[in-house]
Amino acid sequence: MKSRTANTLIVLLMLITVSTYAQNELSVSGKVLNQMNLPINGANVSMTSVADTSLILSAVTDINGNYAFNTIKRGMYKVVATSIGYESVYRNFNVDSTTKAANIVLQPSVLALNEVKITASKPLVEQKIDKTVVNVDAMLTASGGTALEVLEKSPGVIIGQNGSITLKGKATTIFIDDKPTYLSGQDLENYLRSLPSASLNQIELMTNPSSRYDAAGNGGVINIRTKKTKIIGINGGINLGYIQGNYARTNNSLNVNYRNNKINISENLSYITTNSYSDLDINRHFQNAMGETTANFLQNSFTRYTGNSFTSRLGLDYYVSDKTTIGIGWTAISHPANQKSMVNSRFLNEANQLDSTIVANNHQDESFKNNNINLNYRHQYNQSGRELTIDVDYLNYDMGSQQSFLNNSYLRDGMLTNHELLTGDLPTNIKIYAAKADYSHPFKNGIKLSVGAKSNITLTDNEANYFYTVTGVKIPDYSKTNHFNYRENINAVYISANKEFKRLTVQAGLRMESTFSKGHQLGNIQKSDSTFNRNYTGLFPTLYLQYKLDTMGNNLIGMNYGRRIDRPYYQDLNPFISPIDKFTYYTGNPFLNPSYSNSLELSHTYKSKLTTTLSYSKTLDQVNETIEILDGIYYSRPGNIGQSVFKSLSVNGNFDLLPWFNVNLYGQVSNIHTTGSFYTGYIDTKGTFYYIKPQFQFKIKGDWIFQIDGYYQSKVTNAQFVAGDQKRVNAAISKKISASTSVKLVMNDVFHSYVNSGTINNLLQTQANYRNVLDTRTAILTLSYRFGKSISGQRKHDNNSTNSEQERIKN
Repeated sequence: MKSRTANTLIVLLMLITVSTYAQNELSVSGKVLNQMNLPINGANVSMTSVADTSLILSAVTDINGNYAFNTIKRGMYKVVATSIGYESVYRNFNVDSTTKAANIVLQPSVLALNEVKITASKPLVEQKIDKTVVNVDAMLTASGGTALEVLEKSPGVIIGQNGSITLKGKATTIFIDDKPTYLSGQDLENYLRSLPSASLNQIELMTNPSSRYDAAGNGGVINIRTKKTKIIGINGGINLGYIQGNYARTNNSLNVNYRNNKINISENLSYITTNSYSDLDINRHFQNAMGETTANFLQNSFTRYTGNSFTSRLGLDYYVSDKTTIGIGWTAISHPANQKSMVNSRFLNEANQLDSTIVANNHQDESFKNNNINLNYRHQYNQSGRELTIDVDYLNYDMGSQQSFLNNSYLRDGMLTNHELLTGDLPTNIKIYAAKADYSHPFKNGIKLSVGAKSNITLTDNEANYFYTVTGVKIPDYSKTNHFNYRENINAVYISANKEFKRLTVQAGLRMESTFSKGHQLGNIQKSDSTFNRNYTGLFPTLYLQYKLDTMGNNLIGMNYGRRIDRPYYQDLNPFISPIDKFTYYTGNPFLNPSYSNSLELSHTYKSKLTTTLSYSKTLDQVNETIEILDGIYYSRPGNIGQSVFKSLSVNGNFDLLPWFNVNLYGQVSNIHTTGSFYTGYIDTKGTFYYIKPQFQFKIKGDWIFQIDGYYQSKVTNAQFVAGDQKRVNAAISKKISASTSVKLVMNDVFHSYVNSGTINNLLQTQANYRNVLDTRTAILTLSYRFGKSISGQRKHDNNSTNSEQERIKN
């Protein structure tokens, strides 16, 4: 009886507590309007306590001018509303009912009647709860470059010799406007070179992306956001860039946007010419079982790269109402390129004396075409933020390569002993069909819930047709000729929730992905058909915590955890043997397994200026490039290598030391430990490397800005490879000629110190090293001109869709 009474009292106390809490937790909502009673989008609204002036909550108005503060206790508060071009408004009011309406009308600033000069600018790097944001326009040395060069100058990002992109030392997945590129290696590198830096807005670096993103990419996600405009009327910009390295090239773009009350049309055109070189040395020293050198193979390849790239991104949004938007986007890319290589290969005996020489003249005509159509729908159910977005995409990639390898063999006295020609035709087609839906629902208690689903089907068709021509007779080479088809279907669902307390912000999510794949190698008269099927399902949780150590939020403690998957690239599953030259081949691996990783990060941020991060991740079945030498032939293929443990400590700071002097500094110390089976036996490698990337910006009188940046990376040990140290220094100066015109001069790799070099270990009775010098020292002259006329009195809308900030960019 006593126990039942006690339980009843506890339940009553809980009900009273919950009831009291619910009565004390109120909400405040309203609109921010201009003098014409039209909504102001993007106005900042903050709520402070009248008693101690402490900041309670802050918000940014949506396209309808709405803002809302939930979980507010009864009391007296001050609301401050600000927006560029308007006078700030301060209002004191008493919260004493369930919902308090607080509409605020802003009047145009008196200064807005005259020419207004805005001196504030975005910082180069901003820290968010789940990402690091790089503002491209604040990176002066990015002017006149490409998306690939902007990534290379972003904190923690490293571009490898073969086009690989790593974030804090780990391979990552590249997104464009929240959509995966589905490309890797050279194809991805060509695609990023086709995007001019002038068309980029932000680079989002996510080592542990939220569950809203695909779980692919053990190293996280890099999301490249392109530019859009919110100005009503016709406006745009022209960027002309002339680049001089060893060879001259250009980078030009045109961006035009028309926006009115109902529609927004945008067109972004770019034209880039490619003209560069690489000077690659690969040395292989063959040994006997005693470790004694028996022969040396020294190879030099000088390659000229020429070509051009044309990109068009057309977007149309129609605003059915204030709450409903439908849109269509079309992207087209054409990137024909040409490679001509002169390869000189020398065979030396154990005494290092010349034995024979092979001189090769290699030629590749490459094509890359991409068409992408996107249909999207967005609907806001009410002012509280309930929203549904739907995206449907079709992507088609047509890629091809016409190869020619002409080899002449000579004895040491120069006598010709062999003349052979290998030609190849390699067409590739990739079709991707994708659809996704996301729904967001904020609750009155401050919890925001997001759910969504996605399904995509990928079809790849790869052919390789090789022929030998000997003494004028052309015959098929069936050892290299092949036909491979691959089909993959990935279905995913996710749920995510976040809530802001007084000092603590929590965000958690769970994503489930199921993969169904089938590969079919058609073979030829010498190779039989073969197929494989692989199906698997995984759960991928994410968790983010951010805690304010003080009321002003000057000190933030963050923690995030996530599980991710790395699926093999489509090209890596292709079993073709593709020659790079007579003695160097690339081959795929249809037996690759997906790799899984678990990552944990702890961070501290001081006044949004200094962020220190401690990272740990463990990856199973990690996919690495592996090198195998058989009968003197160098084979490069992807393979699963046991497990890899990655530890890292990084620091990123942004400081205005003087009104005219800004410093941004990124530093990282990392350790990689790899263990697993290998074709030469068990592999166990580990090493520590450090990386530093400083940037200094000086604002000089007369609208002059000078910037110098660069980076240094020590040797990196990763599985089979030890990459040599890398370093470079860049400089830039800009001058604003008028409100709409500016000119910039950029000097990249001033001392021409950037070199890719390293050694390759765990080779069977072979030692190998490489050194590659590229055309990286360039001078870039850029002219930028902005034009346009805004129309006043129009209602503003946003292009919003599927991403955590609910921002869709249609360019």
